Amino acid sequence: MASNIVDDNSFQVRLRSNLIGLQTIVIKEVTRLIRIWPQTIVPPVITTTLYFIIFGKVIGSRVGEMSGVTYMEFIVPGLVMMSVINSSYQNVVSSFFSSKFQRNVEEILISPMHNATILIGYIVGGVVRAMTIGTIVLMVSLFFVSTLSIYNISITFLVALLTATLFANAGFINAMLARKFDDIAIIPTFVLTPLTYLGGVFYSITLLPQPWETISRFNPIVYMVSAFRAGIMKDRLDASAFDTNLAFSFGMISLFVIILFSITLWMLNRGVGLRA
Repeated sequence: MASNIVDDNSFQVRLRSNLIGLQTIVIKEVTRLIRIWPQTIVPPVITTTLYFIIFGKVIGSRVGEMSGVTYMEFIVPGLVMMSVINSSYQNVVSSFFSSKFQRNVEEILISPMHNATILIGYIVGGVVRAMTIGTIVLMVSLFFVSTLSIYNISITFLVALLTATLFANAGFINAMLARKFDDIAIIPTFVLTPLTYLGGVFYSITLLPQPWETISRFNPIVYMVSAFRAGIMKDRLDASAFDTNLAFSFGMISLFVIILFSITLWMLNRGVGLRA
């Protein structure tokens, strides 16, 4: 009986320590986001505005309609997804690598927090930034597409949430493996950017000739953009606009999240890239 009481008290202490640790990391990440808002919020808004002007106004006027909507409307979901992906990734990779570079991460690792709590804390920080910037970008799009309306807000929110979680994990892995600041710029430049542009942001992959259409289906961003586009304008788009089935897209994104989270936690438990 006494041992059970001790075990219960011990569990409560550990749980409380982890919750306090999680809260501390999330508050630190959100405070960082607010403190450096000219670097975190303004650039994506400016970049998206330029995309709307160049691709929407200039190129879109020549393209005309795509899958039943104007080209400007068609690229809105893709641009929002692109902002969510870049924001979640960059937030986690820069924040965790800075902590590792300044040796602050050692203090976190020797704390009573479970490694999963540390990982979740950084992921939540990346998700908060991604969802904030995604919302702002969506609001900016209303200046260019006044007729835009969301078909299903639940699908839209869930896809954005899962996508932000996935790339926050990817950013954490990059930060763990990076040895210098130049290393955290390699993946966004040579991996994320090509995958994003080939992920159906500015076009439907069904327009691609074989074998490029088949190759593009191995790109995880295709499923995210397609599902997000369905959440925003499924009622107005032709069936040909959806590169993948909605349920299949959700399944693939969820699978990617589970796999990447497991890999990241395994690497953190092993101390990969964290021990000198």
